[in-house]
Amino acid sequence: MMAGAVALTSLLAPLLPAQAAPARIKDIVEIEGIRDNQLVGYGLVVGLNGTGDSLNNSPFTRQSLQAMLERMGVNTRGENLRTANVAAVMVTANLPAFSTQGSRIDVTVSALGDAGSLQGGTLLVTPLLGADGEVYAIAQGSVLINGFEYSGDAATVISGVPTTGRIASGALIEREINFSLGAQDSLRLSLRNPDLTTSRRIALAINDLIGVPVAIPTDPATVRLTLPAHFNGNIVDLLTDIEQLVVQTDQSARIVIDENSGIIVIGREVRVSTVAIAHSNLTVTIAENPQVVQPEPFSFGETAIEPNTQIDVITNETQLAVVPESITLQQLVDGLNALGISPRDLIAILQAIKTSGALQAEIEVI
Repeated sequence: MMAGAVALTSLLAPLLPAQAAPARIKDIVEIEGIRDNQLVGYGLVVGLNGTGDSLNNSPFTRQSLQAMLERMGVNTRGENLRTANVAAVMVTANLPAFSTQGSRIDVTVSALGDAGSLQGGTLLVTPLLGADGEVYAIAQGSVLINGFEYSGDAATVISGVPTTGRIASGALIEREINFSLGAQDSLRLSLRNPDLTTSRRIALAINDLIGVPVAIPTDPATVRLTLPAHFNGNIVDLLTDIEQLVVQTDQSARIVIDENSGIIVIGREVRVSTVAIAHSNLTVTIAENPQVVQPEPFSFGETAIEPNTQIDVITNETQLAVVPESITLQQLVDGLNALGISPRDLIAILQAIKTSGALQAEIEVI
């Protein structure tokens, strides 16, 4: 135990704080107007080998199948349909920025009813709608799945998710989103991780490159960029020069804890004030050893089972360990690990240090 305390003292020696990580502006900001748009549609997958929806349990599949057949000139109203080769599906896709009419995008197909598998199915023509209700693409093609399902009379084998698949280049874009980036005189750069310091550093780097104050940080998440009056080019040329600039990113001190899995993610700026820590490992072992009791001969007694429970409690006491001021949390974690503390116990210790006011960071539990 003393050896563990010595290891903790050596591992908690103060070190210089870590430097901020450099990154390209291209990798830490989003440009206003350059974004994807989500599309969604409802369709039918046909050609399934008996693994489709049960029409009695999926009335929407029955109605969609009858409506499709009527458009093809086949009247099935009032008939008892028994096919199991059709499945109702939801089709989703992302429409990339500046996609042109006639280009193709990938789509994802997901079963909506009680279909067992979409293997071998073909998606029929399905309009894909945007949030405004307009049709932006048309999807159709053979569905490829990563999983499979095989069953017999007494056993079933399932791998992956056979009710979800993809169609590579399965949607044809029919409508473009009108946005002319080159015609803009100004736009905004949105930080993926908002921070006042990083926002200001981005603006300073851009102004140093151009030579005039064209970038202004308006808040922790936004830098407004204006095209200079006599710039030789448009806003696209300006962005091309800016996106390769390297800045030092910054972030708030934060600890993210997932109590369900025991995962701890620690930011580099986390610091700890002087504090003393002691931890007691408590182990409780419960063993059940029931004993069979036999009656005496000719006593007309009955055989009985008597419970026998054995409980062992083991407590490992550790000495107080003094944590010096301004050490990094990584040093603290390394020292506590040297004493054999589990991740779940470490979570409790971090929360206790935060409650004492010695932890200079925000704890976020997910």
